[in-house]
Amino acid sequence: MRILGIDPGTGILGFGVIEGSVRAPRLVDAGVIRTKVHQAEPERLEIIYHGLQEIVASTRPAMFAVEKLFFARNVTTAMTVAQARGIVLLVAQLHALPVFEYTPMQIKLALTGYGKADKKQVQEMVRVLLKLTEVPKPDDCADALAAALTHQSGHNLPGR
Repeated sequence: MRILGIDPGTGILGFGVIEGSVRAPRLVDAGVIRTKVHQAEPERLEIIYHGLQEIVASTRPAMFAVEKLFFARNVTTAMTVAQARGIVLLVAQLHALPVFEYTPMQIKLALTGYGKADKKQVQEMVRVLLKLTEVPKPDDCADALAAALTHQSGHNLPGR
C-alpha cells in the first residue's frame, strides 16, 4: 500500500510517500513544493496543482493522508492554507484516490503515543520508523511523512 502524505501550505506544501507494512515502512519519495511569497495566489495554486500531479504520476499512491487544518489565531493564513488544501483534494479526486485526514493531535498520538508530544518528538519518530540517518527537512516534509505513517499505523485513531 503506497500512501501520499500531505502537509498543506501555500508557501511550502510538504509531501511524503511511503509504502510497506506497519512494521517495515519504506520511504519512496519526500520533499516540498515551494511557491514565491510575492506571486499572485492563482499562480501559487497552479504551481501546487502541477507539482502534485507530477508527484501522483511518478509515485502512483493508493491514497492521500492529509494533515487537517488547525488554526486558532491567524485567519489569513488559514484561508490561504485552505486554498492549498482544496488543490490537494482536487488532485486526489481527479485520480479517484481516497483522502484520509488527521489532526495534529491524532498524528502525535499515533507516532509517539502522546497526543501532546512536541514537533521534535514527532520528527524523530519519523526518522526512526523510516530508518533514516536524519530527520527529513524542512519540517513540512517531515510533517507530511508523519501524516502518511499515521494512516499506515491505523491504531489509536478515533473512528478508524
